[in-house]
Amino acid sequence: MSASICPPARPAPRRGRAGFALTLAGLLLMMAGASAPSPFYPVLQQEIGFSSAAMTGIFAIYAGALLATLLVAGSVSDHLGRRPVLSVGFFLLAASMVGFLRADTVGALLITRVIQGMASGLLLSTLTATSTDLEPADRPGAAAVGNSVTPLLGLALGALFAGAVIEDLPAPRGPTFEILAAAYAALAALVWLPPETAPRHEGLIASLRPRIGVPQGARAAFRRGAPAIVASWATGGLYLSLGAPIVARVFGQTDAVAQGAVVTLLSGAGALAAFALRRQTPRRITLTGTAALSLGTLLTLAAIASGSFAFYALSVLVAGLGFGASFYGVMRSIAPTVGAGERGELFAALFTLSYTAFGLPALAAGIAMPQLGLTLTTYLYGAVIIVLAGGAGLARRFTTTD
Repeated sequence: MSASICPPARPAPRRGRAGFALTLAGLLLMMAGASAPSPFYPVLQQEIGFSSAAMTGIFAIYAGALLATLLVAGSVSDHLGRRPVLSVGFFLLAASMVGFLRADTVGALLITRVIQGMASGLLLSTLTATSTDLEPADRPGAAAVGNSVTPLLGLALGALFAGAVIEDLPAPRGPTFEILAAAYAALAALVWLPPETAPRHEGLIASLRPRIGVPQGARAAFRRGAPAIVASWATGGLYLSLGAPIVARVFGQTDAVAQGAVVTLLSGAGALAAFALRRQTPRRITLTGTAALSLGTLLTLAAIASGSFAFYALSVLVAGLGFGASFYGVMRSIAPTVGAGERGELFAALFTLSYTAFGLPALAAGIAMPQLGLTLTTYLYGAVIIVLAGGAGLARRFTTTD
């Protein structure tokens, strides 16, 4: 039998369970590192001195580097093996945290964000594929729940931790990024302990051609879920890019904890929704999610018009429920459709779509804001999300397949 079609050996139960937990822990910490820099940008803007346009570029270049890496190397772990790709990814992530710690110019920040984006591009698809490979046999569906809850929980914890450190410590960059760098360096070594679930085989060079490929068996489910993915991650882009400025300028909340609370509420509610809906069908989960996205965004716009911060926090909570439910519903639909040898490719395509929906509207908002102002830009961005979420919900309602 050709090496390219040999199924991977089933890991021993104990090692498989430990590897499953380690992979989800790595995903949690990776996403915590993705959100931790956000509360620091206003601080860095004061320390280094750069414009709002430069801040938009620092935000956008991360998504650009991540997408480029997904396009080129998103499926490389299907050919090279999961463990070497994870190790390299966590090593690069540790290097990016050192970059944040030492950055004292805009150029240094941009380079740091590129390295972080490359690392995240390698890790997102590979961690998701590895956890699916190592899912305990007696807990079917655990990987889909974990891969939906964990990233959102990581985003919430990273923003919350960074905001608290900024408020409580005189030199907050040190503790935040030193701790994360040490954790990533440890993970770069620890990922060699679980069993390899994707043995090396031919096709590595061909897999490096920039492309988005969805395996044949997953294409129908992927098409059904794509509108919900676009709506949910565009929502994430709204709150992660404009959330802190809205809190500061519209509601007058200038402390870092309040600004970080937007990401924490959004992501924490998303994680809660994914866990709470784990026993529902993928179709029902997605319908619930798209409805909550529309409602939460509409409430957000009403809260901005009213000037009530408490109302705004409630609206972010509702939108977060929709974010998590929509993403989890699609993950539940597509994860079982492919075998281990195609999972890296499938999840690379999923996250390419996710981060395109996350990054492009946020970049457009950053460009529009100097001309239109924060409030009008937010209204327009929110209106687009309401339309996207409503359309995704209608499309899924008239599709009876789960």
